[in-house]
Amino acid sequence: MTQKTSVSNDRDPAYIVSFDKGDPDDPKNFSSWYKACLTFQMTMTALVGALGSSILAPGQSAIAEYVNVSEEVAVLATSLYILGWAVGPALWGPVSEVYGRRLGMLPAVFCLGLFSVGTAASKNAASIFITRFIGGVFGSAPISNVGAALSDLYNPKERGTAVTFLAMCITGGPTLAPIIGSAIVTNPMLDWRWLMWIEAILAFAIAIIATFALRETYAPVLLKRKAQETRKKTRNERYWHPHEGASITIENAATKHFVRPLRMLLTESIMACICLYASFTYSLIYLCLQVYPIVFEDERKYSPVISSLPFLGILIGVMCALAINFANQAWYAKAMRKNSGKPVPEARLPPTIIGGVFLPLGFFWFGWTAAPRYPWILPTIAGGFIGAGFNIIFQQCLNYLIDTYGPCAASAIAANTMLRSLLAAGIPLAAKPMFNNLGVGPAASLLGGIACLALPIPLIFMKYGPALRRKSAFAPVDRT
Repeated sequence: MTQKTSVSNDRDPAYIVSFDKGDPDDPKNFSSWYKACLTFQMTMTALVGALGSSILAPGQSAIAEYVNVSEEVAVLATSLYILGWAVGPALWGPVSEVYGRRLGMLPAVFCLGLFSVGTAASKNAASIFITRFIGGVFGSAPISNVGAALSDLYNPKERGTAVTFLAMCITGGPTLAPIIGSAIVTNPMLDWRWLMWIEAILAFAIAIIATFALRETYAPVLLKRKAQETRKKTRNERYWHPHEGASITIENAATKHFVRPLRMLLTESIMACICLYASFTYSLIYLCLQVYPIVFEDERKYSPVISSLPFLGILIGVMCALAINFANQAWYAKAMRKNSGKPVPEARLPPTIIGGVFLPLGFFWFGWTAAPRYPWILPTIAGGFIGAGFNIIFQQCLNYLIDTYGPCAASAIAANTMLRSLLAAGIPLAAKPMFNNLGVGPAASLLGGIACLALPIPLIFMKYGPALRRKSAFAPVDRT
């Protein structure tokens, strides 16, 4: 099933099709307004994927009662969706790098809607868990591909701002969904199934709108089409583009495309450390999905809706982190000017030092003010520091990977998504036993201590990153 082309065997380099300077078909030359529209559509696909990861969490008790399983087992409805994120990027990353961003995202978002309908219609635990896992596989497509698609539109200097909004959707979605879910499940006219009906409606709406309004942004695919049109228009078969021979076949799927993210994760020290750091911080948000009900519902006896409102503290922290990330843009622009306009991945990292301090501070603060004898506002504010630290670290790690791996950005982000999803799927399963057995204070302090151990990581990469990138098999050689 190898893709066939009509390209002549005489591949004269003089006839390689490329974008001219100022070419309106080059995505980097789109108007700022049009780029903003495309960015909004893509980040909305990521948001619906992120919402799906936690929107069912408030309905876990109702699901446990309906299918007659324990609440610990019902957590699988959340964990298996996130586990699907660990599987999906190995498929969707290569698809986007061969066939384009649209095919790498939009069919998957539509299928996410279909499997959300499947979960809503399920009548037993097995069907709920299976449809959630498959839904996660499809929901991972925008999560892993939008960052790479933004690199199609923006140069490195501008891209930091766009990725900030993407990170806010990916990180804010899991904290916003429990609030929406709690309001739905406590409504006597609705039940837990409506959580998935809402997810399905959002997925279908975004997929349909983007099908008509989202333009392809991946330059190799656009140049492939341009080469085909040029041959047809000029009747000169010598015009060609290297991407015309790109395809995913049975032969190269296992040896190249699907294995590339795993290979990058296992062989690249840069990838392993940055992804592990980002993944640990990301998984802590899903731990909070299980811990906040213990603190605010079980111990303080708040109603389900009221006990979900402290998630707003995390969300506000995520949004406040935008100011720090935006402030770094001037520093990054200065670093690029010194580097002859080339990307400087290490210049993305200074904010992570601040985030690295906020994260353990938030967990220590949360753990030792969570008891009912303290005002509710104290652990809620602590959640703001957790959200801010998490978003700062997550976004800058994403920017670092995109800057470092350039043309392989989709595979790099796929590798990151796979690792963080494995951690985020496993940690919620251990959250309730851990916090119930150790107590909220000691358990939160343990996590804060682990976060403290990670503090030197940005400093290490700021010093040794350039040397490590020069040894990389995947990072472009012209980046210093």
